[in-house]
Amino acid sequence: MAAWGENDIKDQSGRTVVITGANSGLGLRAATVLAGKGARVILACRSRERGEPAAAAVGGELVLLDVSDLGSVRAAAAEIRERTGDRVELLINNAGIPAGKLRRTVDGHESILATNHLGHAALTWQLMPALRAGDAARVVAVSSIAQRGKGFDVEDLDFERRRFRMAYAYSQSKLAVLMFALELQERLRAADSSVISLAAHPGFTATEIAAAGARNQGLGRFAKPLNAMTKAVSQSVPEGTLPLLFAATAPEALGGGYYGPRKFGELFGGVGPARVDPRAGDPLLRARLWTRTAELTGVRPDPA
Repeated sequence: MAAWGENDIKDQSGRTVVITGANSGLGLRAATVLAGKGARVILACRSRERGEPAAAAVGGELVLLDVSDLGSVRAAAAEIRERTGDRVELLINNAGIPAGKLRRTVDGHESILATNHLGHAALTWQLMPALRAGDAARVVAVSSIAQRGKGFDVEDLDFERRRFRMAYAYSQSKLAVLMFALELQERLRAADSSVISLAAHPGFTATEIAAAGARNQGLGRFAKPLNAMTKAVSQSVPEGTLPLLFAATAPEALGGGYYGPRKFGELFGGVGPARVDPRAGDPLLRARLWTRTAELTGVRPDPA
């Protein structure tokens, strides 16, 4: 794949974009770039305090969304559909949390799974009527190289029977994100839908995820130096956002595609096809995750 950059993004005027977790990091960069290309951008963020300045800086709109809370997901989906006249061209499921201690959400789910996967699956299903009405709509999921790690158990996603391990929980959540994106594409294709589903990952990028992980583990005193160290050895946020933007906008990005950096084990550099864990290529396992996700969220899949 030839070198691809932000200058390759075509005019986005007339397209409505929804980005979760868009008040910082990859989400904020994607919102800034797409708004600069003419898109109407809705920043779906948990915090009004952080979301309002981000939306103002981008020239976008804020919708409050705590993706770990299924009630908040339902309310946000309804608000987005009402505001947009039930028409959305691009949904970027970007919000996420890193590894941390075992916590349960208000719905009783393990918090990493709930934030990174369950809430986004529920949001996607509930926004599908608006996406179908959009022009060549896309759903882009943000996964991670951590999807190739250990710990995936489709029958115990919430760590109710297993011993909780934070690294396993994070890896499992990001594998679930990728599996869901691939299964969604298969079901969209079977339904003869014009909507496509893709995934991307940022490699090793200078976001605040390492510092957030330290805080989640009760090690807040290490957050600042860890953040500085991460930024010193990783690629910049604009570089890390390129695979996401490619999946979101490039005509050559295909439904079912997974994109990431090209160099050093997909840690740095440009955009290219990313390696998919063999488990994500198992159609029976993906279908089981689809069913389990519907059971855990209480949301009817769309397409079925």
